[in-house]
Amino acid sequence: MRGVANADLTPELAMAIGRALGLSVHGGGSVLVGRDTRRSGEMLEAALAAGIASAGDDVVLGGVLPTPAVAELVAADPGLAAGVVISASHNPFPDNGIKIFGPDGFKLPDADEAAIEALMADDSGARPTGGGVGSIRHWPEAAEAYRTSLIARTPVRFDGLRVVVDCAHGATVTTAAQVLGALGADLAVIGAEPDGVNINVACGSTDLAALHVAVREHGADVGLAFDGDGDRVLAVDAGGAVVDGDQILAILAIWLRGRGELPGDAVVTTTMTNLGFRRAMADEGIDVHWTDVGDRYVLAHMREHGFVLGGEQSGHLIHLPSGPTGDGLGGAILLLSALAERGVGLAEAAAVMQRMPQRLVSIRVERKGDLAGATEVWDLVATHEAELGDDGRIVLRASGTEPLVRVMVEAPTSEQCESIADEIAEAAGRALGLVEGGH
Repeated sequence: MRGVANADLTPELAMAIGRALGLSVHGGGSVLVGRDTRRSGEMLEAALAAGIASAGDDVVLGGVLPTPAVAELVAADPGLAAGVVISASHNPFPDNGIKIFGPDGFKLPDADEAAIEALMADDSGARPTGGGVGSIRHWPEAAEAYRTSLIARTPVRFDGLRVVVDCAHGATVTTAAQVLGALGADLAVIGAEPDGVNINVACGSTDLAALHVAVREHGADVGLAFDGDGDRVLAVDAGGAVVDGDQILAILAIWLRGRGELPGDAVVTTTMTNLGFRRAMADEGIDVHWTDVGDRYVLAHMREHGFVLGGEQSGHLIHLPSGPTGDGLGGAILLLSALAERGVGLAEAAAVMQRMPQRLVSIRVERKGDLAGATEVWDLVATHEAELGDDGRIVLRASGTEPLVRVMVEAPTSEQCESIADEIAEAAGRALGLVEGGH
């Protein structure tokens, strides 16, 4: 659940979610709650914890924690029945959200989410009194426990590697510099002064300009940018060039296959992944499996088929031997490990994949749910797809978390990408009610 805090996502709603979650896990253990650095986080944390406690279940408050830290800590502790992260990830700071993880550290399946929603609508659940009310306690060592786990499972040292880290003024302020420093990296840190309203503002994986400047100023080998909740990472090489999630995934796939640690010689990506990735993997003899956009679809396919590596162009990388969800810092450690073990720079490693020209346009609309029935828009898409043939592709989809429709076009030239993407975006805006200033 995600929306504007105190408007769409209210304390009352957070309390109802907490109570329903408490009823659903009652007797199974405590619930770990983590949050990012948004000002609204503590408000929603208090309401959510109250709801869980009202159902008779104990709450453990981990404070500011990256999303993957909550998932991993829950999976590692049999005394924890569920984990909750209060974060809107890469969204603007007025937004917030609630993500729930099961006792195995994986996001809840649809059926379990539906069961919690049903409990939210039913006020007949137990309301214990006296000693039956759940307790709420703080766990100030939660971030340290996660940091210790990351360090312990990383056999490679990064001594002599100069790295700039951009924490997006978000949740990785509690983990990234501490872990990479302990592993020997020579660090410069930016985006690590959260004030409650500056998360993701002109920093982090949504805006790499500051990282680009810092890498050049510090003469760094690598720049790493996380998003607000720490489940994504993008990189910048020593020359200032962006290395996106597709390229990082390509580097990791080749490295892991060389180590004999890529079951099925396969990697899982989404329909938004650049065609250059598929071509690079074909050259290396690695199969590419495609899913709908969204980390849950990538993860579901990985688990179903026994694959260990998957991700998205946005930098959401999943390596199941490392943890049960996308982990920006975990992905960064794998990337640095691959570079250190191979003795190559980031630019050289990333050159294995040549990106095709790509244009992504996001438009804010009034009725994104009507996209499926917008015949005139889909007819236009079909016309351009026929023109492109095997030399490009078009992806048109509604955002799962914002009132946006996204158009992604790949074509032989940047000019073609821009022309086709703009034409389809304009048609979608007419059909779905373009919000003024939303294109």
